[in-house]
Amino acid sequence: MKHVDEYRDGETAQKLAKTIAREVDPNREYRLMEFCGGHTHAIFRYGVQDLLPTNVKMIHGPGCPVCVLPVSRIDQAIAYARTPDVILCSYGDMLRVPGSKFTSLMKAKAEGGDVRMVYSTLDALELAQNNPDKKIVFFAIGFETTTPPTALAIKQAQAMGLTNFFILSNHVLTPSAIQNILESPDVRDLGSIPLDGFLGPAHVSAVIGTQPYEYFVEEFQRPVVISGFEPLDVMQSILMLIRQLNEGRAEVENQYRRAVTHMGNAKAKNLVAEIFELRRTFEWRGLGHVPYSGLKIKEEYANFDAEIQIPVETPPAHENKACDCPAVLRGIKKPTDCKLFGTHCTPDNPMGSCMVSAEGACAAYYSYGRFRKAV
Repeated sequence: MKHVDEYRDGETAQKLAKTIAREVDPNREYRLMEFCGGHTHAIFRYGVQDLLPTNVKMIHGPGCPVCVLPVSRIDQAIAYARTPDVILCSYGDMLRVPGSKFTSLMKAKAEGGDVRMVYSTLDALELAQNNPDKKIVFFAIGFETTTPPTALAIKQAQAMGLTNFFILSNHVLTPSAIQNILESPDVRDLGSIPLDGFLGPAHVSAVIGTQPYEYFVEEFQRPVVISGFEPLDVMQSILMLIRQLNEGRAEVENQYRRAVTHMGNAKAKNLVAEIFELRRTFEWRGLGHVPYSGLKIKEEYANFDAEIQIPVETPPAHENKACDCPAVLRGIKKPTDCKLFGTHCTPDNPMGSCMVSAEGACAAYYSYGRFRKAV
């Protein structure tokens, strides 16, 4: 299949592995964070880590949109699901993420809440059309990739004259999180790990381009390579990072040129800028409160803002103290370091968000069997 098979060729992977082994400096370690959960799954699904020299360490980052939502936001969605005359809808993974006291949207549904799984914002709009006597709250999550569809849904709802369609916005921004990982004192209190470079996310960068990473690279002198999701994409990007580090460079490089440009998708960015504005701060699981890292709906479109039109109260949120998802998202721990992993916590019975999502690091470890041997 074009643009797939050629990026999974085993012979080319072996050649890349030999090139990486030849070019690494045996007297140093290379600690590289793949920010995106899609990269984490590619690394484990195709055994990329096993093709790398032992001094090239891949560290899993917080680039899983389901994983990074804090318990407090899950509890808020559950409160909406329990509100009379409200239909709460969201993507499938979100329905299974545990909130406080092991609740979830699925459990709220079992208790009588009206919770629906949707595949797109168009499904949520259709729910609003077909249920005029109900308030439809779309639990919107994701990085810059999924923000344009949410913005478009608000524009469409306005054009259709819908008065029962609302957004619970939990959209977050990638560059702010990368910056926070390195500079925030609050994050350092959770534990720190030295990082030499980053694999930048592919889908996010297709929207925002490579330009937003330039400030981060200049400020913190850490190279970023925007990488595609196929195994050869990831291996080539790792090689590009190694070469930058060997040469003492810190630049933004674009390996994923077949989909990512310098300035990104102008139409999508303009649409988001029309509908959303920055929050002063937003809470992330594992990172704490990150300044200017989340998006809220602008005042002009406040009629579609669930938090304004249908306010709900929630008690203080409670993390499962036995779950190490926050530390896994920070790269401080591996999933196998968590005492719940593979026993109490499995994809069928997730105790934390990292085991729920198709992009979660714990799900990657479990799905591809790496937990069965020493890592």
